[in-house]
Amino acid sequence: MQKKIPLWTKIVYGSGDFGYSMTNSIIAAYFLLFLTDVVGMSPAVAGIAILIGRTWDYINDPLIGNISDRTKSRWGRRRPFLLFGAVPFAITFAMLWYKPAFTDQTALAIYFALAYVLYDAAQTFVFMPYFALTPDLTDDYDERTSLTSYRMVYNIIGGLVAFTLPLMFVKSFSPGNANRVFSMGILFGILSAIPLFFIFLKTREKKVETEYKKPNIISSIKIALKNRPFVLGAVVYLATWTSMNVVQTVLLYYVKYVLERESMSDILMGLIFITAIIALPLWNWVSKKLDKRKAYAIGISFWAVAQLLLMSLNAGSSSIWIMTLCVIAGIGVSAAHVLPWAMIPDAIEYGELNTGERHEGVFYSLVTLMAKVASSIAIPLTAFVLEITDYIPNSSTQPQSALDGIRVLVGPIPAVLLIIGIIFALRYPLERKEFNVILDKLKEKRASEKGSIK
Repeated sequence: MQKKIPLWTKIVYGSGDFGYSMTNSIIAAYFLLFLTDVVGMSPAVAGIAILIGRTWDYINDPLIGNISDRTKSRWGRRRPFLLFGAVPFAITFAMLWYKPAFTDQTALAIYFALAYVLYDAAQTFVFMPYFALTPDLTDDYDERTSLTSYRMVYNIIGGLVAFTLPLMFVKSFSPGNANRVFSMGILFGILSAIPLFFIFLKTREKKVETEYKKPNIISSIKIALKNRPFVLGAVVYLATWTSMNVVQTVLLYYVKYVLERESMSDILMGLIFITAIIALPLWNWVSKKLDKRKAYAIGISFWAVAQLLLMSLNAGSSSIWIMTLCVIAGIGVSAAHVLPWAMIPDAIEYGELNTGERHEGVFYSLVTLMAKVASSIAIPLTAFVLEITDYIPNSSTQPQSALDGIRVLVGPIPAVLLIIGIIFALRYPLERKEFNVILDKLKEKRASEKGSIK
């Protein structure tokens, strides 16, 4: 397999993460706010509906991963999912933003739970195979970080778009703007699906030289859980993205009610994501100079400190200081986007060396499952805290208890999760030297097996 990936391949393949990031960020930032302040659901009921919808993914992700590993077609194992799943993905995303005519809380919970189940199934159908393409493109330690960096440029741009353009389009998340919210869902669903067709048309899966045994889903999951680098990398990913989801979900509440600067929301979000894009080459460079785990520890430390400092701000805080903290947070957010993803592919070769089998689909399905678990923790947690601290939906002011709850969600909770991620990252065993030794052993093993077949 070639070590250097052509620039065009990186650009086209990376574009798929735009839609994944944009839809997930829109949901993380606005969905709970939409349910409470537009639809009129209580935070507790809204949280339950989201939790039910997310729980389906605990089965859905590994199932699709195993199916894609076993798929054979003239287009390869992964690309058919992109072709046939793009349109359902766009439609189900739009369904999330439709305000039903009925107002009964139970009926609303059922509708949005079902809509979420359908959306998550469609999203998994396209993006799990998309992510599983990564190990097929290169087996080089640093090229994988580079490839992930290109993906994360699109990922962060998707996040930037999600935190700015929907606000401009909708104006305000209030009952009177329900039709604008639904139109936003249709528009961004379409924009998210378009890159998937380009990836299908412009990328090609490499022919697999060695035929690997395809065990059933239970066996594949057991193999993944015995892979120590994968388990550690998955925990790092889960801690990082649970923190990310908590911050994304509570940030607009924080800006609107704690800082009382709702009109600056798009500026503050833009600062975070633009800084994250600019910092991507920095983490690629740091990873090459050190290794992925040390680079992660350094970058995430920036973010944890920024979140703790944000807790101390209030409506009287300097706008310059607020924006400075957003820049510091953006540096850490950049590391969070690149480095956890860059660790996962290396565990696949580790597993192949020890078991003689490759399970890219199941491995990546478990990683995307971690993202769903993170969301299923973060959004209901935010809803629960808002409920017990007496948050008042669509109110111009909030009681002190609600403001304190929002501060806890934006400060110590993300910081603790990020520290957990650092602890597990430092235990990750595959530095560059160890990984290259694994590659050399694999090449010898493959050559030996090929020679014995002849």
